[in-house]
Amino acid sequence: MSTDRTRQRSAALFDRALGVIPGGVNSPVRAFAAVGGDPFFVERGEGAYLVDVDGNRYVDYVQSWGASILGHAHPAVVEAVQQAAVKGTTFGAPTEDEVRLAGEIEAAVPGCELLRLVSSGTEALMTAVRVARGFTGRDRILIFSGCYHGHSDALLAAGGSGVATLGLPASAGVPAGAVADTVVAPYNVVPQIDDRIACVLVEPAAANMGLVAPAEGFLAGLREACDAAGALLCFDEVITGFRLRRGSAAELVGVRPDLWCFGKVVGGGLPLAAVGGRRDVMEVLAPLGPVYQAGTLSGNPLATAAGLAVLAELSDQDYEELAGRVARLAAGLAGAFADAGLAAEVPRLRSLLSVFFSSAPVRDYEGARAAADTGVYPRFFNAMLERGIALAPSPYEVAFPSLAHGEEEIERTIEAATAAAREIAAP
Repeated sequence: MSTDRTRQRSAALFDRALGVIPGGVNSPVRAFAAVGGDPFFVERGEGAYLVDVDGNRYVDYVQSWGASILGHAHPAVVEAVQQAAVKGTTFGAPTEDEVRLAGEIEAAVPGCELLRLVSSGTEALMTAVRVARGFTGRDRILIFSGCYHGHSDALLAAGGSGVATLGLPASAGVPAGAVADTVVAPYNVVPQIDDRIACVLVEPAAANMGLVAPAEGFLAGLREACDAAGALLCFDEVITGFRLRRGSAAELVGVRPDLWCFGKVVGGGLPLAAVGGRRDVMEVLAPLGPVYQAGTLSGNPLATAAGLAVLAELSDQDYEELAGRVARLAAGLAGAFADAGLAAEVPRLRSLLSVFFSSAPVRDYEGARAAADTGVYPRFFNAMLERGIALAPSPYEVAFPSLAHGEEEIERTIEAATAAAREIAAP
């Protein structure tokens, strides 16, 4: 397909970036390495759209990796941040909005009795691990292959052979000792949990290998196994928290963890995350208990203002409407692939969806990797980008439609996918 989309300014900026930033980007997935080509540079966001520095306009399904559930530059969020900024951007001292935001989260998440605000999902998960170890007096943690819990050393572990094994470093620079107490198991299989495990970390719906829903009985089985072994269960809801419903996915799956980690939506698009849980567990944190954690920018006034503004805008009806739009989008994409004769799965969980170019449903990381290995996703990504639709530049990510994505954007996306699928399937 021939288009008039030029990216000359983006190309020039990327060349400059390569000289001052490793790989030209400040987070690896932005480099487009998984889909080919060079990234476009954003000038501004407008609701469901991004506009790049060359003036190209895209329907955006990344939405800052799910942080912008209202869409880009929502007036209520912009106004809240502006009003907060004129009072000061950081204090290193308590503010009322920290208390208000923690209270909003606590009220929406039964069982989450105390919260600590931090600046990133990685920080939240690091803190959850330290809290669990401090509370239980144990060292081992268990994670699942294909789930991403931030880039701290202990959580950058890859599985070895076998059903559940001690982890191996998944990144250069991570010493073997850092993951020596990290056990990695396949997602959707309840592993053996013994009295050496401090906590089990799990995404209640896996959203970092594409979207993989929990199998029937998986989360309930984890809860039962943790209880039997005296281990804590932690839900990593950096993505799913306040994205699928107002509060936690725990209410959808019927399983309550001991600890939660939230991010993205609760920060309103600014750097903010939270770790929370049972009162007795969270009370091990300093200054109450012996587990140390600190952050100069924790509870930053701009971020708490943005988070409060977003939560004030979201109603139960909004979540239902968004889920309905995403259901229509998922059905349209599935129809486009079927009409073109492309083997594809389009899993959806309320307002999340992804695309696997696979002939069978994906249940775990092995299935997600097999779908990625077909090599179809990069072609689809680029065909969609040329038609003005910006998807995640990786086959292992999900799409994040926002409340700003109306019927016009949904229909435009389905039309683009129909044409892109035919182009890919053509001999």
